[in-house]
Order: sequence, then structure tokens, then C-alpha cells
Amino acid sequence: MTSLYEADFYAWATQQASLLRAGDLSALDIANIAEEIESMGKSERRELISRLTILLQHLLKWQFQPGLRGNSWRYTIKVQRRDLTRHLADNPSLTAQLPAVLADAYASAVLLAAGETGLPDTAFPPECPWSYRQAADTEFWPDSGS
Repeated sequence: MTSLYEADFYAWATQQASLLRAGDLSALDIANIAEEIESMGKSERRELISRLTILLQHLLKWQFQPGLRGNSWRYTIKVQRRDLTRHLADNPSLTAQLPAVLADAYASAVLLAAGETGLPDTAFPPECPWSYRQAADTEFWPDSGS
């Protein structure tokens, strides 16, 4: 028999919220609630990696193709910095994961930058040349004297 969780996630979530508000803890689907809460945490980490990947990709393009710098890249960098700062403010425990997340995001950023610049991925440093603090710093622009 298919459970409500499997058949209609929205209805299940609404039901579970109602049961929580009513204090009917014995009727809760604890196993699936725990799984969904854990999944939400993973989603926040993926969001951090995604935004950091985009930021690093554009910083690489900024550094390696200075002749093509323009407002589009500048504003993508600014938006990603702003959104990363806000995301970490909303999820401060993710800050402890920044070293691992930075390495993961950088590996993807190199591939994306290579695809967009036409440069081989080996043209970029094998490890991220910037700390998270540098990458997120609104005053930092690679190879622009700051």
C-alpha cells in the first residue's frame, strides 16, 4: 500500500504540520520527517556550493580574460557575493564547511570557466587561488590591483 508520503508529498507535509501544531506527536511520521529535515540541510549546503561555484567561475573569467571584462561579469560577481553573505547569515553553521565547499565549488568553477572561455581547464590553477574571505570581499577583484 502506498503511503501518503509517497503518493502526495504536499498533502503529507500539510498533514504533518497540522499534527505538530495539534501536539499529536504519536501520529507523526517521524522517520520521513527526519529524512525531510536532513534533506533540507543538504539543500542549504548545495545552495552554498552552487552560488560559490558561480562566483569562482566569474572570478576566474575576470582574471584570465581581462579584455572581456564587462558589467555582466561585474554584476554577477556582486550578486553572488551578496547572496552568499546572506545565505551564510541565514545558515551560520555552514561557515565551518567553507574549506571543503570552496574546494568542491572551485573544481566545478574551473570546468565552467574553461567551457566559457575556450581555455583548457589546465590553464587555471589546480587549487583555488583565493580564500573564501577574498572571493567574498566586495573590494577584491583578481589582477586589478586590489
